[in-house]
Amino acid sequence: MSTALLTDRERTAVQAYLRLLHTVRAALDTRPGPPGPPGPPVVPPSVLAEAETALARAGLSGNEEVFFRMLRDWHPEP
Repeated sequence: MSTALLTDRERTAVQAYLRLLHTVRAALDTRPGPPGPPGPPVVPPSVLAEAETALARAGLSGNEEVFFRMLRDWHPEP
């Protein structure tokens, strides 16, 4: 596992993205619930806004390749 040294703003962007990812996964959780069709997934706008703001502050808006490479280096999948 490699260790990436991130700036504070980059770390904040990665952490905000991970919170957004976990929120979306929870919203899309398909475990059995009440009968009937599932409702639309709900992601609080504040979680999305936090991630967008953090990416912009880190200078990563529109630069997904660099961001996802940094994310993989800092938080590799288990």
